[in-house]
Amino acid sequence: MTPLESELLCGKQMKLLILGGTRFLGRHLVTAALERNHDITLFNRGNHSIPTLTSVETIFGDRNSDLGKLRGRQWDAAVDTCGYLPRTVKVSAEALADAVDAYVFISSQSAYADVSRVGVDESSPLATLTTEQLERANAIDSSAQTSAVNYAEMYGGLKALCEQAVQEILPDRTLTIRPGLIVGSYDYTDRFTYWVVRVADGGEVLAPGRPGRHVQFIDVLDLAKWIIGMIEHKLGGVYNANGLPNTLTMERILDECRTVSASDASFTWVDERFLLQEKIAAWSEMPLWLPEDDARLKGFMFIKSDKAVAAGLRFRPLRDTIKEILAWGDNNCANEALKAGINRKKEQALLQKWHESH
Repeated sequence: MTPLESELLCGKQMKLLILGGTRFLGRHLVTAALERNHDITLFNRGNHSIPTLTSVETIFGDRNSDLGKLRGRQWDAAVDTCGYLPRTVKVSAEALADAVDAYVFISSQSAYADVSRVGVDESSPLATLTTEQLERANAIDSSAQTSAVNYAEMYGGLKALCEQAVQEILPDRTLTIRPGLIVGSYDYTDRFTYWVVRVADGGEVLAPGRPGRHVQFIDVLDLAKWIIGMIEHKLGGVYNANGLPNTLTMERILDECRTVSASDASFTWVDERFLLQEKIAAWSEMPLWLPEDDARLKGFMFIKSDKAVAAGLRFRPLRDTIKEILAWGDNNCANEALKAGINRKKEQALLQKWHESH
């Protein structure tokens, strides 16, 4: 146990407001906070209920029009898990400026302007948007469920502008978290889940690119517990939140998936030039794969996380992440199609073509 973890065991109860809190990271933040005996209030539109959270107060409302429902209340901190548009984040921060001691904004490593080099840290330049792009983003209908996909190439610039909006309103009371790829149970993107489920199914698995290609991500449980600890310690500033770079390869991830699930999976490593020739989509059809010859993304899987580690971020063993995803998948995803990953018929056709040509 680290000194930080030991100290957290005797922390006082806090009152936390979570904007969102029912889908992925927000859901785990609620769990982590309840484990620490904190008092939680959720503010969201009620699109995703959590029946087991009977002890958590929920205020239903749209952050674009119903922030008045929060008037007259006080919290130790607000955690904004669902801020995509600067104008929306700005009015939220303004509405809560006199109601919270700290505002935690969940940003993204996509906020960086340039990930073409290895070693991007918190001081690296952020992405920008043109006036036309911002107007286009504001015109997107956000009444339904919103995610990074809705904003495509504008997502990173929007997150950077959201960070700036919070900083301008609460300059000394802001904690900005820039996670990389977040993985774990309740992940609605299935980008890591695909590999866990696919390998567990066994048989010949199409594996993209080089076995030794490095991959970087953060377990949602590690991230949630660390964020709650940061709030308890009243720490502010900007932190990259990601796994340590140069520690995990695609081969190790797939091997661990096979070991944990005790499957008979075998891996056929397919050259990325072949995948590009066949127009296989990175991330969506082949999650965790980024073409290595794309110089623009050379550093995307090598973001520095030293500052967060120095502030107490710790990482569970990979096998524990995989076990949890398997258990969640068995209970929650049995009848749902994965939202990422190549379909089995296309995978087998590609494998056959690969074998015939190589």
